[in-house]
Amino acid sequence: MVDAKLSSGRSLNPTGPRLLTLLTIGLSLGALILDWTAGRSLISDFSMTLPLLMCAIITAALGYWAVPLLQALKMGQIIREEGPQSHLRKAGTPTMGGLFFVPVAVVVALLWSGLVMRGQDFGSVLAVCLVTLAYAGVGWLDDWQIVRRRSNKGISPRTKLALQMGVGALFCLWLACTQSASITTINLPLGLAIPLGFLFWPFAVFVQVAESNATNLTDGVDGLAAGTCAIALLGLGAIVGPTAPGLMVFCACMAGTCLGFVVHNRNPATVFMGDTGSLALGGALAAVGLLSQNVWGLFIISGIFFIESVSVIAQVGYYKATKDGNGIGKRLLKMSPYHNHLELSGWSETQIVGVFYLMNGLLAFLSLAMKMGR
Repeated sequence: MVDAKLSSGRSLNPTGPRLLTLLTIGLSLGALILDWTAGRSLISDFSMTLPLLMCAIITAALGYWAVPLLQALKMGQIIREEGPQSHLRKAGTPTMGGLFFVPVAVVVALLWSGLVMRGQDFGSVLAVCLVTLAYAGVGWLDDWQIVRRRSNKGISPRTKLALQMGVGALFCLWLACTQSASITTINLPLGLAIPLGFLFWPFAVFVQVAESNATNLTDGVDGLAAGTCAIALLGLGAIVGPTAPGLMVFCACMAGTCLGFVVHNRNPATVFMGDTGSLALGGALAAVGLLSQNVWGLFIISGIFFIESVSVIAQVGYYKATKDGNGIGKRLLKMSPYHNHLELSGWSETQIVGVFYLMNGLLAFLSLAMKMGR
């Protein structure tokens, strides 16, 4: 591994490894319990535990080769000056980590569905894998422009949004051509359902764009996005498992690669996932939620990402609404997204990560309990 103190100018933090250990234990026990309650053995073709651990080990091991390579290629992160001043010492840490952890999940999920599960849900798994890679491609384009220009401005926001919407629209076209009419119905708790009809399609595009941007906004503290997404993906996998085992395995693979990535991304991080990873994770969550008709469950599981997004919208809206004669407005938070507000309020990065992990675990449990009680 690239020495964190040498590569980023930061000393080692013993809390980072402890959080990684707790996350590993939590995800592993969670997967084991979910398999046990569903009557699946650890070595079952439909196991969540085995693909989770396999992808985690592969990604963690691959990182010891990929991180030095990214550093040698001078893929250093450019830190925005208007962010927390404590983040400036992270400048130069390799980014684009999504390039090595996203493909691991995609390859293992496709092989598992096609070979181990003998084609179970292979079409659906292939579709969500392509969506995930497409969003990773959009993120890579943005990351590459940032690195190439040596500034924190990548592709224009309009171009980025257009590409995200384009990927979402293509996925919706595939849904319309391959899924039944029931796909346009949103299932809610207590057996309620909302048939959206034609309105489902713009809604589905919105879900994909919003989810990918939300996970992107959450990626601002070492280990935060990767860990919370690992928890969210495992929870979503448990929800879709009874009806779509292939998608369940895909979620377990993605959760595993996130866990393996945290080995290198925990505080102090030796690599960042960049938009390449964060947009891909949001796209994966949204695609699985839409395809399995579990948008409500996706919303609950994505509570942390939702809070992060709303904090940015509220901050910008409040600033514009309170502008004085000189064009200067007031700030609702010390800085958005919300994790930056907490950091400037005196929270350490590891405190933020630990609390967010716990909250996301509770949200995943809540979403699964609501699904089982429906």
